Amino acid sequence: MLLPKSRNRIASYLRTWYGVDEDEVEDILLNPSEDWEGNRKSRNALGQTQSGRYLQVVYVRDPQPNSVFVITAYELTGKSLRAY
Repeated sequence: MLLPKSRNRIASYLRTWYGVDEDEVEDILLNPSEDWEGNRKSRNALGQTQSGRYLQVVYVRDPQPNSVFVITAYELTGKSLRAY
């Protein structure tokens, strides 16, 4: 889903800072519970991964078909999780 040239850099960033791996991001993007327009052409997707975690993924659509650029992804906790 990510652009090949940025795939490793983004995947490493998400794993290091947020403990989210690429497979979990794809779980959410392929089957979101909610998906809405955010700021500056970004989109937000919420959902549950196959492993049971609840994540929010912020992304922008890529000009390439079936491709997105993930800005960030993180696990829902506290009030955000309860509101979900």
